[in-house]
Amino acid sequence: MSFSSATPVPARAGRARLRWLIAAAAVLLTVAAQWLPLPTGAFLPGEWMRDAFIRMRVVMAPEPRVLVVDIDEASLNKVGPWPWPRARVADLVEILLTTYHARGVALDILLPEAADAEGDTRLALLARHGPVVPAQAFDFSRTRALPVRVGTLGGAEAGIAGGVHATGYIGNYPTLAGAARVGAIGFIPDPDGALRRLPLYTEYEGRHYPALALALVDCCAGKGPMALPTTGMMRVDFARDWNAYTVVSAADILDGTLDPAGASGRLVIVGSSSLGMADRVSTPLAANRPGLGVHATMLSTLLDIQAGRAPGPWPGKLLACAFALLSTAVATFAFPRLAAAAGVGLLAASTVLWLAIAYAASPHDPDFSPTGPLATNLFLLAVAVPYQWQQTQRRSRHLLSTLRQYVAPAVVEQLLLSETEDPLKPRQLDVTTLIADMEGYTSQVEALPIEAAARLTRDFLDCLTGPVIEKMGTLDKYTGDGLVAFWGAPLPIADHADLALDAAREIERRVAALSSRHEAAGFKPLRVRIGIDSGPAMAGDFGTSFRSIYTAVGDSVNTASRLEQVAREFPHDVIIGAGTVERALRHAFILLGERRLRGKEHPTILYTFAPSMKQEGSTHVPPRPVGGPVGSIQ
Repeated sequence: MSFSSATPVPARAGRARLRWLIAAAAVLLTVAAQWLPLPTGAFLPGEWMRDAFIRMRVVMAPEPRVLVVDIDEASLNKVGPWPWPRARVADLVEILLTTYHARGVALDILLPEAADAEGDTRLALLARHGPVVPAQAFDFSRTRALPVRVGTLGGAEAGIAGGVHATGYIGNYPTLAGAARVGAIGFIPDPDGALRRLPLYTEYEGRHYPALALALVDCCAGKGPMALPTTGMMRVDFARDWNAYTVVSAADILDGTLDPAGASGRLVIVGSSSLGMADRVSTPLAANRPGLGVHATMLSTLLDIQAGRAPGPWPGKLLACAFALLSTAVATFAFPRLAAAAGVGLLAASTVLWLAIAYAASPHDPDFSPTGPLATNLFLLAVAVPYQWQQTQRRSRHLLSTLRQYVAPAVVEQLLLSETEDPLKPRQLDVTTLIADMEGYTSQVEALPIEAAARLTRDFLDCLTGPVIEKMGTLDKYTGDGLVAFWGAPLPIADHADLALDAAREIERRVAALSSRHEAAGFKPLRVRIGIDSGPAMAGDFGTSFRSIYTAVGDSVNTASRLEQVAREFPHDVIIGAGTVERALRHAFILLGERRLRGKEHPTILYTFAPSMKQEGSTHVPPRPVGGPVGSIQ
């Protein structure tokens, strides 16, 4: 079977390069998501996904290590509006340390100016000599015209490198700034406005100040300073919701109505959830939460790390890149063998698998982007799947244009549905070859006008071709007054021998009918000679860059050609080789004997159809030993 052009090697190489470029671009999306800075827009898909994971994982189990004392609306209504006298704040701290046996107290409130002297002194002495950590706020704005500089800074630590640079501050009144430890507060929301990270250390004019929760842990947790990274921002582990914390009203502490056992041995954060004090932030858990809750959550995060209960580190970035590489490799090699819908399904399964992995990995790596592999899969869906669909259509058009004139439509349909990337690639297959031509063709047409000779040739070739196509055969080529066809390629067929024999019987019938019409017109009868043999053959596209030809080559093909030629010496139209007899299940044969064929070293056993089958057209399945006595094979 030949057709006018083959796919040029440069075109195939170009498509291969394009596939690899698509794969590389898909993987690079994940790489970029892991190492490039966050976008400046308000929508952060990676953080949005992490937030969803946090909400799915959040627990309500009580946090027994932390007590939150809230200067809430009830306290303000009962004790008085803010700001309270400094002595009252000192009373609150003293009661927590003495009556309630708190391990340490952090004040998430700012006291930049001196107030009543006695109260100021008491509070300053508590902070200097007791486990009390006052707060100071830092401003991180880069756009403020005049930097904020209020109060006095304190609590700087030596030997610290890095830290998040601040542009301004609100400190404490001077005597309170001399506390043994002072904790920094100040929020840097993400571009979407949500607060997910806090600076562990803040750098201002070359000095470094620890975060409020870190200063409290270092001061009062009982295990000394923590060894933590000092640069950049630390992700707050919002593993506990606000309801997991023991939150008591400051008024209840001042009145002594709280059971002392409920606070004993805890670290305490004093702050306010009052709307009037405007300490509200957006977190992954809710759009409007008290900033006090963020410090409490950060305190729990640090206590978990100190106790060895924090999730162990995983290389999330490398995990994401490895998954994207694997997903892209599977897609690159699988897509050419899959329909577009199956490719979409494969990407969907890959996406679900990655979501499960990302859910498990997100607590173990606070910095990797869980959306990287999703971006890779989305790119593959938007680019690779349409590209593969286009390639499938191109392949389908190529197969249709080159095969539909030579192969049965059912075979073409199976080829299009097959997973074989190149069904025309040469392969070793078991085939049955049928070679047929018209006996005495020259004498038949030499006395005919050109048009009549051409019509006779076309009619005769129709008699040969129709049964080949109907019986799932592949038309190799026409040989002027005959053809070469085979079964078992390009797709293997289990009963290829029987199908070829069926085609031969139908060819005999159609040629007989054509001969009757030809004789009725006053011409000599027509006879077809057919040779059939089966065996291994190399079938495929053996063409060049100038012309492509799909054919089968092998010893059985040569034998079929010799059998067609030797048919002139027998009264039988069809001469069948031993290979076909061995493979046939639905036909009966007679042994014609042995004959040394041209080009063969040993004699070849010859068969033809059993007479009963020729006369009655019936089919049955006799035993099929090769080489019995002359006559019907029994």
